[in-house]
Amino acid sequence: MAAVANISTALHLRPSPHAFAVPAMGSLPFLRRRMRSWPIAAVQQDAAVWTPAPVSSSGAASADGSLVHFSVDLSDADDLAASFTAPGQYLLIRVPGEDGLKPAFMAIASPPGGAGFDFLVKTVPGTTAEKLCGLRDGDVVELGAIMGNGFLINRINPPDEAQTVLLFATGTGISPIRSLIEFGFAADQRADVRLYYGARNLQTMAYQDRFKNWESTGLKVIPVLSRADDSWKGERGYVQHAFWKDQHIANHFSTGAVLCGQKQMSEEITSALIADGVSPDKILTNY
Repeated sequence: MAAVANISTALHLRPSPHAFAVPAMGSLPFLRRRMRSWPIAAVQQDAAVWTPAPVSSSGAASADGSLVHFSVDLSDADDLAASFTAPGQYLLIRVPGEDGLKPAFMAIASPPGGAGFDFLVKTVPGTTAEKLCGLRDGDVVELGAIMGNGFLINRINPPDEAQTVLLFATGTGISPIRSLIEFGFAADQRADVRLYYGARNLQTMAYQDRFKNWESTGLKVIPVLSRADDSWKGERGYVQHAFWKDQHIANHFSTGAVLCGQKQMSEEITSALIADGVSPDKILTNY
């Protein structure tokens, strides 16, 4: 999705809500439209309802600038904010004045219950994702309705139903996983909760500043780098290979999994878990 800007990173046949993430671009003067010049109400256009929302913060999300994060303020769009109820849900987003570009699907990276939405974007030249990378505080974007069911967390709750929970993310697939972690799923009441998070290298990995807080909730973060330099002492290669190398699952019948990211990774891990006895109902995706 175009954050779902890169729907190509979707798990299956449909565009992935997290795929559209973006790198820092130069300022875009034509985006500098303040909220005061926009009616604080959903506007009807192209047979869809779009809600204008001002950008409240933006900046690089990775050391190399290939990923960008931005937040929008929904204090004047309570209904839209309240309709986001489950981590893993997503929406369409577009930039006013860019009618020639298709709106981007984007997963919401922040947890439900806030007064705004956070997004993680990777640039894709010639797309809405690229334009989103140049946003500055006060610029306005337009948001569509919340889509998808999100992660069906009730399938791994209460904690006794899944004492082991395995999280897998690659690239911008970390967006809905972040939402899930910060929303909370009683990780501290489970025996084994692990996040395998894949990226090319540390310079392209988002949210590293959040790892310590995530681990304080009861999960273990395992970065997996496919193109690490010689100084890297952690896991190398691809997420699925790092998992197979270090499975250590005590009870497959009491195991759940959440997957977001590269299709081959998701399919291979899903197949392996099911073959080992993990219930398909406890393998969660966000579509």
